[in-house]
Amino acid sequence: SKVGASIGSMPSKVGAVSVVVPAFDEAVNIEPLTRRLFAATSSASMTTELIIADDESDGSEATARAVEQLAAEGFNIRILRRTRAQGRGLSSAVLLGFAQATHDVLVCMDADLQHEPEAVAAVAGPVVGQAADFAVGSRHVGGGGLGFDWSPVRRLVSAGATLLAWPLTPSSDPMSGFFCLSKATLARGAKAGINAMGFKIGLELMVRCQCTRVVDVPITFQERMAGESKLSGKQQLLYLRQLFSLYRFKFGVLLVLAIVLVVSALVALAIKLCRFG
Repeated sequence: SKVGASIGSMPSKVGAVSVVVPAFDEAVNIEPLTRRLFAATSSASMTTELIIADDESDGSEATARAVEQLAAEGFNIRILRRTRAQGRGLSSAVLLGFAQATHDVLVCMDADLQHEPEAVAAVAGPVVGQAADFAVGSRHVGGGGLGFDWSPVRRLVSAGATLLAWPLTPSSDPMSGFFCLSKATLARGAKAGINAMGFKIGLELMVRCQCTRVVDVPITFQERMAGESKLSGKQQLLYLRQLFSLYRFKFGVLLVLAIVLVVSALVALAIKLCRFG
């Protein structure tokens, strides 16, 4: 099921959550994210811990200093630091944070402030209220959208990636990195074998955890405040590999092979028609 309720209509008291933020060279965003998050969750009467899952980068020391200073001020924030030798990657960083979380309800959001901290209570609400197995901060439901002008190329890439994932999940925004689930739901995915490749850990968890009660919560996806995007050609290739793995998990290898054969045949036919038409 999906909801189109506005953020303001969600319950004000939404329990306790652990917010995990994967970070790679995001030191400049840590302080504003933390202050905005705790201001918002405090007004929503939501007990919150913030975990920064930091992969080693040139900015790791500055990130650690920012977290230390904020913790000294009384914010419930801590950092999990991984060296290059220990591993890296957004998805595995998120899973590491989830494994170390105190509370039973888990939220993932980006460090770059494109996900508004003020929306955490709304995104967490359906899971805390046991109305959903999985809640997604979505740009594509009533009340959601973009807070800036996205280039036509980025819009096309996003639309194509979303279309490819459409058969896997009922969410309108399976590309979203702003999502919520419980530890009990996460445990279902752990038994199935979560693949931590690539950036789309939300999609991975929705499918591997076999979430049928998925609720979309409208968010406004904002422009990056500082730092640089981590999206690359390599990540796009990893996404295609991830899709193949998820299709095989959900539908079985024979169906996936049949789809590949049909699509290949259609592409070959289209090429012939273009040549001789």
